[in-house]
Amino acid sequence: MQKLKAAANSGQNPGFDFLLSCWNDDPTLQIVIKKLLAKFPQWGIAVVDGVLVDWER
Repeated sequence: MQKLKAAANSGQNPGFDFLLSCWNDDPTLQIVIKKLLAKFPQWGIAVVDGVLVDWER
């Protein structure tokens, strides 16, 4: 959770793999991640049909 908060404050992308591991571990973190992705669309990561997707992969 701390790394997600740091990403929200700094705008630095924590990485798709990290976000995916959080996404799969805790449904509560999915809400936090959705808010982060809405705030930072330049990261190229989105939620499509409930699945975390990296546009570059």
